[in-house]
Amino acid sequence: MSRGTILELEERLWGKFKGLDEPYPLIWHMLDTAAAAEVLWSTFLSPGQRGTITRGLGLGSDEDGAGSVVAFWAALHDIGKISVQFQSLAERAWQQLPASLRGDRGESDGHRAGHAGAGMESVVDALAGLGDIRPDGVTASLPVGRLAQIVGGHHGRYARLESGRLGNRHFLEVFGGSAWSQERRRHAREAHALLGAPATPPECSVPCAVLITGLVILADWLVSQEHYLRRRQGVQRTGGDLTLGEHLAYARRHVPHLVEEAGLLPALRAELSFAQALDLPGPNPLQQSVIEELPRAAFSGPGILVVTAATGDGKTETGWEAERLLSAVGGAHGFVHLLPTTATSDHLYTRTAPYVRRQTPGSRASVTLTHSMAWLNAAYTGDDEAAAPRECPVLTQGAGSQAPKRWLHGAKRALLAQFAVGTVDQALMAVLPVRHNALRMLALSGKTVIVDEAHAYDPYMQVLLGRLVNWLAAYGCSVILLSATLPRSVGDRLVKEYLNGAGRSLREMKKNKAAFPVPYPGWLFAPADGGAVTVISEAQRGAQAAERNCELQVEQRRVRHCAPVIPREGEQAPEPSLRVRVLQEVLDPVLSEAGGVALVVCTTVNDAQATYGRLRRRMIERGLDPAEITLLHARLPAEVREERSGLLTAHLGRTGERPHRQIVVATQVIEQSLDLDADLVVSDLAPIAQLLQRAGRCWRHEKWWREKGRPGGRARPGWAAGPRLVVLDPLLDGGKVPAHWGEVYPEALLADTSALLAPGQVTFQVPQDVPGLVEDVHGDRDGRYDWDSPHHSGAWLDHKGKTLAMEQAGRMAAVPRPRYVRALEELHQYDVPDDERVISTRLGADSVRVLCVYQQPSGALTLDVDGRLPLPEAAAGARMRIGDVRSVMRRTIPVAADWFDADTRDQATPCGWSDYAALKDLVLLRLPVAAGAVGDITVKGRSLTLDKELGLVRR
Repeated sequence: MSRGTILELEERLWGKFKGLDEPYPLIWHMLDTAAAAEVLWSTFLSPGQRGTITRGLGLGSDEDGAGSVVAFWAALHDIGKISVQFQSLAERAWQQLPASLRGDRGESDGHRAGHAGAGMESVVDALAGLGDIRPDGVTASLPVGRLAQIVGGHHGRYARLESGRLGNRHFLEVFGGSAWSQERRRHAREAHALLGAPATPPECSVPCAVLITGLVILADWLVSQEHYLRRRQGVQRTGGDLTLGEHLAYARRHVPHLVEEAGLLPALRAELSFAQALDLPGPNPLQQSVIEELPRAAFSGPGILVVTAATGDGKTETGWEAERLLSAVGGAHGFVHLLPTTATSDHLYTRTAPYVRRQTPGSRASVTLTHSMAWLNAAYTGDDEAAAPRECPVLTQGAGSQAPKRWLHGAKRALLAQFAVGTVDQALMAVLPVRHNALRMLALSGKTVIVDEAHAYDPYMQVLLGRLVNWLAAYGCSVILLSATLPRSVGDRLVKEYLNGAGRSLREMKKNKAAFPVPYPGWLFAPADGGAVTVISEAQRGAQAAERNCELQVEQRRVRHCAPVIPREGEQAPEPSLRVRVLQEVLDPVLSEAGGVALVVCTTVNDAQATYGRLRRRMIERGLDPAEITLLHARLPAEVREERSGLLTAHLGRTGERPHRQIVVATQVIEQSLDLDADLVVSDLAPIAQLLQRAGRCWRHEKWWREKGRPGGRARPGWAAGPRLVVLDPLLDGGKVPAHWGEVYPEALLADTSALLAPGQVTFQVPQDVPGLVEDVHGDRDGRYDWDSPHHSGAWLDHKGKTLAMEQAGRMAAVPRPRYVRALEELHQYDVPDDERVISTRLGADSVRVLCVYQQPSGALTLDVDGRLPLPEAAAGARMRIGDVRSVMRRTIPVAADWFDADTRDQATPCGWSDYAALKDLVLLRLPVAAGAVGDITVKGRSLTLDKELGLVRR
């Protein structure tokens, strides 16, 4: 044990033991965590975060003093381990304690207490005698009260602070008698003295306390890694006893290596031009305006930037260029780029990694992909055996050792990287009452946050996004919103949420009728300090509009839908519906000698499967190659969808080898996940915003090809005179929304869009007409109820009611705005036992992943029809190989949870899969194989089978 403790504290009190040969002293771990907090303070935290904490502690500009306070508070995180309940968990370590402690059990018998809760209730008493701290009168809003909740929340959830229990000897007896209380005081005083005896700060704001909590969690995780603990114990065995001061010095020398190995050291970013940073010839007018005009608007610091422009206008590059400026003026180290789906995130990751490398030459800057299935992305994880999620990834819970360079692949850590790309859900968890939301807030608050496709979120998610923006503004973060079809009301609300988080009153903004219309195409910047709002100059807006100006021909065709019928092999297809006949007529030019590329977007997967089958048979009848038609939707196995998406991007993208003929039949997945160019787009009726997104794939790269040359030097087919969108409209002439569409889209929005497109052929000027079109259908306005059209007005009232209900659900689910939080337990107002598995960021998004396996005549289960790939299982006493886990997950398909009964024992996974959270929750569909043919199974009265072309078919 150590020598020279000034208070003769009991060093045999242990802090870590699981996975180790000998107990690791608690005082060592306390000092380790303090050293980690010091290093993270000076290296990992951004200047903006340090300023927020320093001001939040009432210390003005004294960042050194604030850092000392944070380090001391971090040391106290495990003070609750000095309790009978915790120390008696390890019998061997318990028996090594002196009889004076083992015999002084107080009132602990029969009382269970976690060490985080014990720490919250005892830390104020432990600090007795330091400065002017007294247990009586402490409330959750006082600095020491905040400290108590930070200690209690270091496992990810804040608990209610009962001020009457603090310092009350009766309640402290629950954790052991007076000898235990004295040990807590000795440990606190020793750490206080060794860490420079920082004074209690005069205050601690809620945003400040949340950041400190996140920092404590991160510091604790870093120094709880088994390889670090064993190395320190090895020094003790070979080098003899160290004083606690020497131990602290040891920790301060070695923790920086932990931080570096974990990928948490920010890389310096080179000052590059737009062309150098983005590897592009030069900026377009929209991007040039950001380069020239935004610096004058953002000179005083962070703010919110809203960028709106048509699809293909380079919004991503515009956002990245703006981020470089806003991060510099706002004191942020990097950025997180958030998107609606895993597919869009995966696609953008492949662009982000080289972009970051160009800015950080010679460094190992961390770029992470953060969504639930990121570990399946080979471009991200490579052959990393540590990337697959298991049940206990948190090191303080005994997860064991991980290769340090893979540390950021662990659960809940990816957002901590300097640069991250992922789904918006991962960020929205920061404003939901889930475990470790403080860690997510720590990760986000040091970055500029880019929210892409800001229009793509439902009212529930928009409320959560607004709440997140409010918190980020409180931290002085810059936020960038990107959208092609953002309704004015949505953009206005998000700007107001940001300004409210930065200190402006929502009531005053409403009273003053403040409005923040964003030019289209263009941008608006509202500074956090309340300064003047700036928009793109009219000259640059006009130049961008002129550069991208095109006439979009929209043709509305009357159709009638039948419920899609997908015939089995050998079955006769039913007579084609009016929709199918119209579609075949529209696509006839593509099937001619002229060829061409057409995109057909269907409302449901069943529609897409049936449409693909019809068109494929028609192509075969005409002697055409069926490989010239592709089906893409969400009910394909993950690896198949990824392969098809990659091929489409390679062939139909800006630099692809464009084929003579290609038809792509898809669902809504095509709107955001693929960068492709079609000569013609055909779509089922959808709200105007979605139609404009789809139309953005029509002649997408025309300007580029005119300037740089066309793929293969081949012109577009002669029948393609310009961008053309054909809308198959079932509402024309008194039609109704097809029953099998369900509630994919609100009927009111479909009806408004149908009316907008009448009389059947219209021409829209893009981008000039886009804002008005979006507002006509999606905007907030009065007078929607028409007494002469009660059915349509009823549909509108139904839509409005559901919207209000979703918004209210969002307000109830989200944590309060920071200015309204009095005590930290309000950030966990609901008892959520398993955080993000229980609370969703997408209302009504209950889904499961299914795995189709093949039951051979012998009864064996295989991953392939031929029976050559047996269903993988772990050997006795071992875990499954990560490669096998990935092989399984890449074959899974997401479907609605209501496809299955609550009792899914017939679809249960093998017992050996329970070690992996992703595997144990799968639903297995055991498809029978006979004579090489795949049969189907019946679930809740519907037959299910997996077709190699169609994907998962449900009849």
